Amino acid sequence: MTSNPSSLRVVAATPIERELVDLITAREPRIEFVWEPELLHPQRFPGDHAGDPAFERTPAQQARFESLLDSAEALYGVPDERPPLLKRVADANPRLRWVQTMPAGGGAQVKAAGLSDGQLQRIAFSTSAGVHSEPLAEYALFGLFAGAKSLPRLLEQQRRHEWGDRWTMGLISEQRILVVGLGSIGRATARKLSALGAHVTGTSRHESAVENVDVVVHPDQIARVAPELDGVVVTLPGTAATENLVGREFFESLKPGASFVSVGRGTVVDEEALIAALRSGRVGFAALDVFASEPLAPDSPLWDDPRVVISPHTAALNSAEDRLIAELFAENATRLLDGAELINRVDTVEFY
Repeated sequence: MTSNPSSLRVVAATPIERELVDLITAREPRIEFVWEPELLHPQRFPGDHAGDPAFERTPAQQARFESLLDSAEALYGVPDERPPLLKRVADANPRLRWVQTMPAGGGAQVKAAGLSDGQLQRIAFSTSAGVHSEPLAEYALFGLFAGAKSLPRLLEQQRRHEWGDRWTMGLISEQRILVVGLGSIGRATARKLSALGAHVTGTSRHESAVENVDVVVHPDQIARVAPELDGVVVTLPGTAATENLVGREFFESLKPGASFVSVGRGTVVDEEALIAALRSGRVGFAALDVFASEPLAPDSPLWDDPRVVISPHTAALNSAEDRLIAELFAENATRLLDGAELINRVDTVEFY
């Protein structure tokens, strides 16, 4: 990556607060940060990078917004979180060098933009991977604990005001948990599970040993280890290589009653196979934050299964997210200007 240490013109393409703009420019004074909040969708909550969908620019505001985007050397976010707008900017702005995407799985946005090979070579893309690791790892533990401690049965008995008989509950410290994907989310999950005493199996296509992971297997081998698993956490991004990776063969091999948590991308899991596994009892409890198609269809049987907890792709959101992304952006801006490799640069072959 070539360096240009004099300056970097950055345009805010998604919502960001004034104090975070100041944080970024304080950490990297060579940034010229163009921020016109009246042109950006207002945030409804922390981490709301698309902003309020009710917001509409006037024609004059839209022209101004596009003019600013077309003057940028770097974009803070994909414009309005809409890949077709990224394509428009890439076509119109030959000066664009870098785009920081807001999601950890921002490679999916880049792929959806349908950029040319030349544009993918000219423009560097980076994601916010790592920012969401801790909250998603905590959600993974929440799901595994809920399954181990019989949450659906407890809620049903409480609803009925029924004391009932006693029964044994699972111990995470005695369980074998598969973490599908050992990126930043998977490693944070493995670290927490290891601290609890769980036996952790993880998947990797490239590594044979990972800290806090007892056994590493190739993703193609997950059905082989499925019969010994008490719980599963899926953290992989959505790519062509991961689509429906966790599918019928895996679920049909799974130890009956296993807990299942999905926090990566919904396309990694074959939902029909998951529904069948819930019906057969192979999956005893599922905590699902992501789905193949979002919002989840109202007629999905997952809504009505008492052994399923559904969260609307919100497990990663927390009050620190916006600040952490801003700090990451400042670090990457320094790297770009100094000719160093970007953190979380998108692989524009597999788009993760």
